[in-house]
Amino acid sequence: MLQLDLSIEAPWPSPPDWEDLALRAAAALARVSPELANPRLQASLLFADDGEVHALNREWRGKDKPTNVLSFPMLERADLLDLSPAGPPELLGDIALALETCAREAGEKGIALEAHAVHLIIHGLLHLAGHDHELGPDEARAMEILEIKALALLGIADPYGDHEAI
Repeated sequence: MLQLDLSIEAPWPSPPDWEDLALRAAAALARVSPELANPRLQASLLFADDGEVHALNREWRGKDKPTNVLSFPMLERADLLDLSPAGPPELLGDIALALETCAREAGEKGIALEAHAVHLIIHGLLHLAGHDHELGPDEARAMEILEIKALALLGIADPYGDHEAI
């Protein structure tokens, strides 16, 4: 099972237990995206504020604004798919969530911050696994289907709300 190293640096509300939610999100995703069930995989997850994510977005992506989630993959998809379950730990990559943006988006959607954050964790992990919705509609749909299936395992509704039954 994918191991997560969490760092909560912003005033994310407590409860909930963000570590438990992140681990449950990763476990659900591993059930629908089996390459993420590899026990060698590790990822870091930073719960930050908009200012920190803004700085990361500017420095690493050249975008001078905050965003809800950033993903920094360390493995190519082909390498992930070829990764044996035996061997030393392998860093899949890093994810950062921005509190104020996540909270604002959750409010706009009329959903709990926890549900939106879980969706973004799953979304970020899929990016680390080599999925990219910006490559075109087919890849976007495939990524969304994985998100919807993993979220359903956690009792969280389809965040897109426009897909036929999967």
